[in-house]
Amino acid sequence: MSALSVSDLSVTFQGSGKGFTAVRGVSFKVAAGETFGLIGPSGCGKTTVLRAVAGLNTHWQGSITVFDEALQPGHKITGALRSNIQMVFQDPYSSLHPRHRISRILGEPLALRGMRNVEDEVSIALDQVGLPATAAVRYPHQLSGGQRQRVAIARALLLKPKLLLLDEPTSALDVSVQAEILNLLNDLKASHGMTFVLVSHDPGVVAHMCDRAVLMRAGRVETELDRAALSQGGWVEQLAVR
Repeated sequence: MSALSVSDLSVTFQGSGKGFTAVRGVSFKVAAGETFGLIGPSGCGKTTVLRAVAGLNTHWQGSITVFDEALQPGHKITGALRSNIQMVFQDPYSSLHPRHRISRILGEPLALRGMRNVEDEVSIALDQVGLPATAAVRYPHQLSGGQRQRVAIARALLLKPKLLLLDEPTSALDVSVQAEILNLLNDLKASHGMTFVLVSHDPGVVAHMCDRAVLMRAGRVETELDRAALSQGGWVEQLAVR
């Protein structure tokens, strides 16, 4: 079963002058339960693709299908699919409201959906990502970078998504913390039966996490890499901006 199918995706940003096309005719498929990578040098269009799949940018052309349900360009994602697609951002601090306690940050999406036992669900989510229950009463600035990223992951998991989009989830963290977060993500993927799409330009992260990947450059897919090709590492030199 295909968890995600992207076909001939193009994204153009309109500026004061002529538009800039950041993604040009990108196509790939992700199988259910897979960790799929979007890799390439900075500015190649990886995050733009991810934001289109997440519904954060609806101004695109082409075709995006998630678990056999087609997204519509120009329209927000609604219904069950909104919960089934969640995203973890590169900078955990900027994605967490600085004046809200962690309990509110995590509990608010559940309350808006009319869920009961919100406090219990928040406690379970914190435990799943290795944070103590006392973290619920803290503010984001009172947590370390690694702890904030765990909160961001917990927030995504609370809605029990089938597809988790990861935009450079460890690039803002120390190397020792990176390994902890990556191992946590792999454990959670196995226990929750999720599919991951990971954006990264870090060869170590890609080799550790991904089953397959596409290498992007200048808004296009240059090549697809299987697990063996990713492990061999011959693609790493292609990450340099030409």
